[in-house]
Amino acid sequence: MRPMLLAAAAVAVIGLAGAPALAQDTGPARVGQTSLGPVLTDSQGMSLYTFNRDMPGFSNCNALCAAAWPPLIAAADAKAGGDWSIIPRDDGKRQWAYKTKAVYTWTKDAKPGDTTGDGADSGKWHIAKP
Repeated sequence: MRPMLLAAAAVAVIGLAGAPALAQDTGPARVGQTSLGPVLTDSQGMSLYTFNRDMPGFSNCNALCAAAWPPLIAAADAKAGGDWSIIPRDDGKRQWAYKTKAVYTWTKDAKPGDTTGDGADSGKWHIAKP
């Protein structure tokens, strides 16, 4: 009986060691790999950014700013949770925020993995990291 228990325990330990790590809760975003390391991305793999001029739970990027830096819009039925919240926008839409900071994409990023907006506008824009 004892050898069977030891064998079962060994199989369980080996199985756990080979198991993948539990996925991090990334809310409406994904984690993508870039030259800057892991970053938050939208569902198409485009990098997400935060803006220094935003206050917690509030977006200061509207109108022309939002045309260049499209906000990550939350669907009407989206539910916040974990590090993710939903904030109201001036245009009446709802925007995702990560750790209270609104997140955006950048129109000059051409493909998934691009991070050309990091440091833009004299360092006011930053890549969003998990």
